[in-house]
Amino acid sequence: MHFRAGTRTAGAVIATLATVFVTIVTAFGPIRVAVDEVHAPKTAANFLWYVRHHAYDGGRFHRTVTTQPDNQPHNTVKIDVIQASNAHAWDKRLRPPVSFEPTSATGIRHDDGTISMARDPGLDTAQADFFICIGAQPSLDDGGHRSADHRGFAAFGHVVSGMDIVRRIHAAHADGQTLAPPIMITRISVDSP
Repeated sequence: MHFRAGTRTAGAVIATLATVFVTIVTAFGPIRVAVDEVHAPKTAANFLWYVRHHAYDGGRFHRTVTTQPDNQPHNTVKIDVIQASNAHAWDKRLRPPVSFEPTSATGIRHDDGTISMARDPGLDTAQADFFICIGAQPSLDDGGHRSADHRGFAAFGHVVSGMDIVRRIHAAHADGQTLAPPIMITRISVDSP
């Protein structure tokens, strides 16, 4: 599946052989994601490497960022996302960070259901953590103001089913932004063709 230039959103998709579908099986239910290997080849390959090596099996959604007043008290630009990480056993076996692919190059915007890589303040710092957007989050795109460098984050696909599960995780009990308890990921696997 790929996304037409300028309109790469979950509602405007065209199936091709360059899309890989994965299923994120969580304690709350499954989330199916279309990973765009055409427009975000480096980021997609990085994520799929971790999937194929089972790095997320036993991982967790550990963070919920909401626009509730007490959730982002120090951020002037508010967002709505949930963030996941690999299993603890993989912490010392992470790959080197992937080269940053900005939304201005990929055309994949941070819309409702977009999946994207989390990163540290530097551009080429994303490894395994990823997040899913709840609602449109243009401040996470290249030129947006959520990141200090205004370069945004590397989006690489969209949720195609299971946004009800994403929203349920987003609304789960949290201590600040930390889900308490975290929502466990049983496995993430590539769907059979």
